[in-house]
Amino acid sequence: MISLKGKCIFVTGASRGIGRQAAIMLAAAGADLALAARDQEVLTSLQQHIEATYGSHVLTLAYDIQDEQATKEAFRQIKKQFGRLDGLVNNAGILESRLLGMIDDSSIQQTLSVNLAASIIHLQYAARLMKPQRSGSIVNLSSIMGTHGSEGQVLYSASKAGIIGATRSASKELASYGIRVNAIAPGFIRTDLATGLSEEKYNERLDSIKMGRIGEPEDVAGTILFLCSELSTYITGQIIGVDGGMVI
Repeated sequence: MISLKGKCIFVTGASRGIGRQAAIMLAAAGADLALAARDQEVLTSLQQHIEATYGSHVLTLAYDIQDEQATKEAFRQIKKQFGRLDGLVNNAGILESRLLGMIDDSSIQQTLSVNLAASIIHLQYAARLMKPQRSGSIVNLSSIMGTHGSEGQVLYSASKAGIIGATRSASKELASYGIRVNAIAPGFIRTDLATGLSEEKYNERLDSIKMGRIGEPEDVAGTILFLCSELSTYITGQIIGVDGGMVI
């Protein structure tokens, strides 16, 4: 069994999908949690479930991750509440499919702001809390589209490829402080993005997976748990694909 007893992990985009499942799995391992999303009502419901089921202490943080002042305040609250930060799961993100020629400036700014800039800002604040304790694990969520690209996803793929560059650079900069920085590149996972596809597109994606099934949020959350645990203390700067052998 993996134990995160005494650890504090911060998960962004915690209200649904991968972020929600990661929060539950981290709590089941004994971690206390700071959970961020925009919807306070959903966060409160998740907090009540986790505290009643696992006994973990949960701090909810409802804010827009693009707001740097709100982000700074979130980390201040974590420091005040827990006195430390042992892990950051940079999970929040958006996907907007646009073919070349149809990508407008607003989409560019929004996608890069949420998927890349906000992740870097959160990484930076997390590192500030982790440096004095000379330990910590930062897990960034990239995508198979960030590693391989995908038709109609130039903008999203670029934002997730940027996460890979940030991960590898930050891992080199923070290794001497005992802070590990890794990224996960999920493939086709059963989230709102997947269930919103047409039946034809869904089956096309499914046919590209060598293991013959769509991935579940638990598949990604298990990798997050591993990277936040003591089982991965010599792993940093890695991009781990969780895709069932998907070919795109």
